[in-house]
Amino acid sequence: MRKPLLSLVAVLGLAACATEPMLGPPPPPPSGSASISIPANIAAALSDPSRPAADMVRDQARHPGEVLAFAGVKPGAKVADLIPGGGYFTRIFSKAVGPKGKVYAYVPDELTKLANREPTVNAIARDPAYSNVTVILNKLPNFSTPEKLDLVFTAQNYHDMHDKFMGPADLSVVNRQIFKALKPGGVYLVIDHSAEPGSGLRNTEDLHRIDSAVVKSEVTAAGFIFEGESKVLRAPADPRKANVYDPSIRGKTDQFVYKFRKPASAR
Repeated sequence: MRKPLLSLVAVLGLAACATEPMLGPPPPPPSGSASISIPANIAAALSDPSRPAADMVRDQARHPGEVLAFAGVKPGAKVADLIPGGGYFTRIFSKAVGPKGKVYAYVPDELTKLANREPTVNAIARDPAYSNVTVILNKLPNFSTPEKLDLVFTAQNYHDMHDKFMGPADLSVVNRQIFKALKPGGVYLVIDHSAEPGSGLRNTEDLHRIDSAVVKSEVTAAGFIFEGESKVLRAPADPRKANVYDPSIRGKTDQFVYKFRKPASAR
């Protein structure tokens, strides 16, 4: 039996978390961060004229070129964009992997029913400019795709899967399903808003943040190897105590970018 829906305020907050841009001036570049070379396929995807102007404005804060370069997105890759929201990254993936690649915009059924509307990303999949995009609607934790993937990507949404509106989803199952969906050597990239160290899951609902140590522990427990972190979205000035939509910190949150890899020997 389905649980009662959240209050209207909570629903609107959820919709914003999944689909709305993080506003405000971008955080300063992390101190000591190395310059990252952006491959030609990713650079071309960022400058593609099919992208909405509003998405391009967001690039300065979200650093999609550096993020996709860190993930290793190549032409012909098969990618799942888990909880794609409005499709900001979906569009970039589509052009970066090219016509021989494939992008699965994976929308949990729980989120669609809660919002009571079709996923925003459906419009992208219907656009001939993004013909390699397919939307998958499926109830978590039953993550699955029609073919093995090179990359599973989720941005600012891992904490949501721990929230009550998602069940919460059993992340031990979700992460194992993602492990199965990836090719040997495939990558699982997780971006999220940082909570205070040691806070665990305490702030997933009230602040929309998660302790990065929890993510690392849960994902590696599914068999992944932690390969490293990009610090391109780090913001040391963020005290990690405010809701990510608070005007004092919105658009300037500290975010971790964690890269996990399925061992090449795994099947």
